[in-house]
Amino acid sequence: MASPSSKPSKNQSKNASQLPEHKVPHDQPPSAWLLALELRAFWEFGALLPAWPLLARAPKGDGHAVMVFPGLSANDVSTVPLRHYLQSLNYNPWGWEQGFNFGPRAGVLDEAKSKLVHTFESTGRKVSLIGWSLGGVYARELAKEMPHMVRGIITLGTPFAGSHKATNAWRVYQLTSGRNIERESDNYDLPAAPPVPTTSIYSRTDGVVAWQASIQASEASNTETENIEVLASHIGLGVNPSAWWAVADRLAQPEGQWKPFAKENPGRIHGLVFPGAARHG
Repeated sequence: MASPSSKPSKNQSKNASQLPEHKVPHDQPPSAWLLALELRAFWEFGALLPAWPLLARAPKGDGHAVMVFPGLSANDVSTVPLRHYLQSLNYNPWGWEQGFNFGPRAGVLDEAKSKLVHTFESTGRKVSLIGWSLGGVYARELAKEMPHMVRGIITLGTPFAGSHKATNAWRVYQLTSGRNIERESDNYDLPAAPPVPTTSIYSRTDGVVAWQASIQASEASNTETENIEVLASHIGLGVNPSAWWAVADRLAQPEGQWKPFAKENPGRIHGLVFPGAARHG
């Protein structure tokens, strides 16, 4: 949920090509009303059953490994549904295997790097990384450090742009991690995109992270970046049928053949499910 603070970068002004009305990163958290609406996550989870016949028709994978990072104060149990779905599509998904995510405490990132290296070397193939909320920060930073081992990044409601105050969970982050969120801006350039295909899935009705904080700016150094809007709560992003379809679609792309999501003729129904595709396609 919350993440280390970040300073606005020059590249953030390039968001204008994607979201003209928001050129400046947001520095306010979602409203109390949106936060209260996070309870709808139960409905999103319940929607998986009727949506399953359609979800099962998503393009199948090629068997490569997918590492999934949980959000703040969550553990691998929270990503079991998503990993089960990916397994049904012929991927080899696994959790971060470090218990509850209480922030980048001593040894956490080193252990994640070790698992990434082991998986890459044992399979001989690049690994896809998926991160939910704070977990997406880990995924992005790992990809920046070891891009030759990473096939692509997908984040779900991850705050990497703008101020740490753009979330309703930054105090929880400081409490659980024991770290000063503002000082961490000196150690990480969070807004910078990893040098691999990068997808940020976000919701304008996210009650925890301001959606503007999840918008990846286009960068000359990496044209394989995109933002996909879905209708979801923050807590429900990991069990939201639309988010799952977007994840499956992105993972199924052949390595080295990345293309933007639903940019061409998204269709009426598709445009309703993915409003961002209809708006920016």
